Amino acid sequence: MKKIIKSVIAFLLAVLLLTNSTKAQTLPSIGNETAAQKEKRLQWWSDARFGMFIHWGLYALPARHEWVKNKERLTNEDYQKYFDQFNPDHFEPKKWAKEAKAAGMKYVVMTTKHHEGFCLFDSKFTDYKATKTQAKRDLVKEYVDAFRAEGIKIGFYYSLIDWHHPNFTVDKNHPQRLSKENDTAYERLNKGKDIAKYRKYLYNQVTELMSNYGKVDILWLDFSYPGKNGKSKDDWGSIELLKQVRKLQPGIIVNNRLNLEAYADGADFVTPEQVSPKKLEAYKGKTWETCQTFSGSWGYYRDENSWKTHRQLLDLLITSTANGGNLILNVGPTAKGEFDYRANNALDSISIWMQANNKSIYQCTFAPDTYETPVNQKLTYNPTTKRLYLHLYDYPSTGTLVLPNYVGKIKYAQLLNDYSEVKMADNGKDLVISLPAKKPNYEIPVVELILK
Repeated sequence: MKKIIKSVIAFLLAVLLLTNSTKAQTLPSIGNETAAQKEKRLQWWSDARFGMFIHWGLYALPARHEWVKNKERLTNEDYQKYFDQFNPDHFEPKKWAKEAKAAGMKYVVMTTKHHEGFCLFDSKFTDYKATKTQAKRDLVKEYVDAFRAEGIKIGFYYSLIDWHHPNFTVDKNHPQRLSKENDTAYERLNKGKDIAKYRKYLYNQVTELMSNYGKVDILWLDFSYPGKNGKSKDDWGSIELLKQVRKLQPGIIVNNRLNLEAYADGADFVTPEQVSPKKLEAYKGKTWETCQTFSGSWGYYRDENSWKTHRQLLDLLITSTANGGNLILNVGPTAKGEFDYRANNALDSISIWMQANNKSIYQCTFAPDTYETPVNQKLTYNPTTKRLYLHLYDYPSTGTLVLPNYVGKIKYAQLLNDYSEVKMADNGKDLVISLPAKKPNYEIPVVELILK
């Protein structure tokens, strides 16, 4: 009897797995792009591996987190003083672009509007925008021109959420949310608000962004939170919105926060946020980009001190590449319009490493399974040039490193930072490489292994 029960259970599990597999294969599509066409469209992004995020808005003035309006439950009236005082007279996006380029970042995504509802661009659908502040100009246009001039791909972040708009209904993430869930009370709070009118506003503003700034390479829409007193694809009109984006910018790459998981082409990549390097390993084989901050917040936070070390930042970049993903690393400019000294120091440290070792990042991905990663080290691989990159997290005190089962596979080895030879020897089973007694002056040195 036990054998029969086990057989039935096994059969049911097999049916369940087959059903789930079939569902995954038969998800409906919004468009008609082929897998090959998608791969070609995303190729530059996959090759780039490294980008810059910029979170900038009115929240730079209070300088205590980009969600300050939410966290402190501020009303529009409370928040108005930041709009009145917004005057980034040190804003020089050409400096930003040069710093991003020096750090090896190939693309950039900047907030055109965050959850607070303030627009850095000159939208004709609102007066809550930079051109109506002391800045008196379209800051998004200046950003686009500056970064494009440096050959960096352009991206826009646009918040689906808007805590300033009169028709954006109060929900569980709103500054004026209720302390306890109460459907009747939410109905009273939202009396007179029409989410359909806000949905049209959202659609119109995204259309402006897709129409008025030339070629846009990436669109980051943020974010959906389905469920009770939340918002999802129906609130945003996600399908029609995505169709409009694709129509206006056919080559654009779009993230996964429109709540379109039920569609095969509802997103181009997934976005693990503030995830540890260890957890990033679970995304191997997917199309993904991890968004990370230098510190604990996205917007400028004057008194926040949990800044990542140079090694931690390198680890995020290397681990992302070693698992076939991208890293987009965030800067939160000050209210003056500058990167503060901590952000500049972090970017400078990355730029020194990248100038010497960027071949181990660009166009790279995870190594084939036939190449075992040595303990406490990490591998990346360029499938075009057929080269492996061994990142030495743990520099051997003996000066030698054993590469198990590498015998007969490697033609030549060299340090990537200066192309100096690294000698190899065959111990009969494994390959032994002899490193300089003195560690190269990089936090994580890289050995380039040229395959036979």
